[in-house]
Amino acid sequence: MSPVTQLEREIRDQARVLASRTAPGWQSAERAAALLRRADVEHLVIAARGTSDNVGRYAQYLLGSQARLLAGLAAPWLYEGGSPPRLTGAAVLAISQSGRSPDIAAVLAAARQQGRPTLAITNHPDSPVGALGDVVVPLLTGEERSVAATKTYLASLHAVAQIAVCLSAEAGHASWFDRLPGLVEAVSQEQLATRSRFDPLSAVNLLTVVARGLQLPTAHETALKVRELSGMPAEAFSLPDLIHGPIAALGRAGALWLVSTTGREQPDTAVLASLQAAVGTSVVVSDDEDLLAQAEIGVLIPPGLPEWLAPMLAVVPAQAAALRLGEIRGVDVDRPHGLHKVTLTR
Repeated sequence: MSPVTQLEREIRDQARVLASRTAPGWQSAERAAALLRRADVEHLVIAARGTSDNVGRYAQYLLGSQARLLAGLAAPWLYEGGSPPRLTGAAVLAISQSGRSPDIAAVLAAARQQGRPTLAITNHPDSPVGALGDVVVPLLTGEERSVAATKTYLASLHAVAQIAVCLSAEAGHASWFDRLPGLVEAVSQEQLATRSRFDPLSAVNLLTVVARGLQLPTAHETALKVRELSGMPAEAFSLPDLIHGPIAALGRAGALWLVSTTGREQPDTAVLASLQAAVGTSVVVSDDEDLLAQAEIGVLIPPGLPEWLAPMLAVVPAQAAALRLGEIRGVDVDRPHGLHKVTLTR
């Protein structure tokens, strides 16, 4: 039997991380929410890269829907020159596991220079990004040794969700954080134990991942993890964007991965059938039994979850699939070719 990789250990560690950061996380989340409640904050600019960019997408949807706070993703390249965009009325949130990306720090620095409030979500509060945050929200995951982010991704979603609860004060939402570690533990154990179900994907030449709303970040993270850990070409789209042109690249040598859980934008079985007809293999991650019944590979997500919480579970099958595809292709999944734990982008 092959030794257990650091990546697999960290996937299994996610439930413990969420349980341990819940109580201290509320404290920093309330400080972040207080900053965002300032009368002069009208919108939020989010700076991130890679996996953290997908957390930013989650924040964009969640804060927009639950706190009615307009949020958008920054273009960090614009902030490293001498004339960055005006940030009038904005707060700036940086999301960075390492806190060391110069272009992400540059967005915070520009905000500081313009007298705008800054937030930082990071696993390293003493990093350059952390030092530029008026409020820092620590991830508290401990060291993440595998290059591909798993527990820092889930901890980042967790941090954003706590901020959203503090802003919206929706009755009953806070109680879900006590249940979440047990749900993540159960899903992680089941997905890792059954990851050979994803073996048919090893033969495809392109994986197309589709979702909408709060699960669109899950689609992007799914494609990123598969591409990082196996080298397989993978890309993510919302369903409308796929139909507006990229659908032309679907083919029998490719596969479709659909993420669809309770929410306003559920594709019906007819739409799924039309997409399946264009590919060779389909994966559905869902709490909808009808959609699951149509898929070659159906992955059940526990039903009855709040729309905002489901992405924290729907990403775990992607982590398990990416791990499995890397194993099949002989990749060192803890150190995939060309990747580094800290990526110093400019």
